[in-house]
Amino acid sequence: MAQSNDRPRILVTGGAGFIGSHTTVALYEAGFHPVVVDDLRNSREDVVAGMERIIGAPVEWHRADCGNSEAMAPVFSQPVAGAIHFAADKAVGESVEHPEKYFDNNIGGTARFVAMLREHHVPHLVFSSSCTVYGEASQLPVSETSPILPAESPYGYTKQACEQLLWNAHAAAKGQLGVAILRYFNPIGAHPSAEIGELPLGPPANLVPFLTQAVAGHRGPLTVFGEDYPTADGTCVRDYLHVCDLAEAHVAALNWLEGAKGELDTFNLGTGEGSSVKEVIASFEEATGEKVPHQMGDRRAGDVTAIYANPIKAKEKLGWATKRSLKTCLADAWHWQQRLSQS
Repeated sequence: MAQSNDRPRILVTGGAGFIGSHTTVALYEAGFHPVVVDDLRNSREDVVAGMERIIGAPVEWHRADCGNSEAMAPVFSQPVAGAIHFAADKAVGESVEHPEKYFDNNIGGTARFVAMLREHHVPHLVFSSSCTVYGEASQLPVSETSPILPAESPYGYTKQACEQLLWNAHAAAKGQLGVAILRYFNPIGAHPSAEIGELPLGPPANLVPFLTQAVAGHRGPLTVFGEDYPTADGTCVRDYLHVCDLAEAHVAALNWLEGAKGELDTFNLGTGEGSSVKEVIASFEEATGEKVPHQMGDRRAGDVTAIYANPIKAKEKLGWATKRSLKTCLADAWHWQQRLSQS
């Protein structure tokens, strides 16, 4: 594998984002040399400083659009051992309002980036996909063999399209590009150091940062979108996993690719258990002792009723499983919010 200071160089697009920053830390701790590529459209430069404080070393990073070959030229000036592709727009609601933005950045940007990987003979790619590819699943829990149903949002469709692109690119590469497609369920939490965490710019699109901001008094009450779903308490059910568990899965996927030269496979990453919005609120209050101000609202376009993973394949092939509890996730998210509130 390509080396940098005796560490394999791994590109991390969107590496200053929520999952990307935690994965950058996990890569360094596992003996890799992460190379962060981020144009900061959905993050801030001080995230890099947070990563550096955790690992106690400088982070190589490039402020660049990973889909722009000219901007990426310095990144590829040294050999690259592998890549993890996070860079994408990810808000379901925004994708409903601005589908053209999502098609251009998520699908077009991925196509351009994969072309660069092939041009520079990068052997391994780990792709950030999503459980949204399953649409409104007919059976739970969902496994990797569950049908890919029509997407509930333009965001979900872009993940489906990117997966198809990777299948085609993998076939065209004729064994020269190994691909691990990781279908995330719902990552939450923050690094236990509170140096990095979820950092939405503007109103949060995801449950937990909106919840923590509401508790901190930075926003009004949390709106629970819909309480008339066919679930135990009427609210949507999701499979919430700690972002540090998820970060470690990317390291496991890279290691699997190194031993499975030129293969392609898909993996669900989740706990295997579903929690409703009301259950998350109750768990947060138990974990932190803080009350969550909230109100009920109408359903939100693009949301599925319930989805949670069958994660057995990831355990069997990657040797990976979640280790941190929902309460740990929520306590770490609250510590991160408290750190933000003090800055």
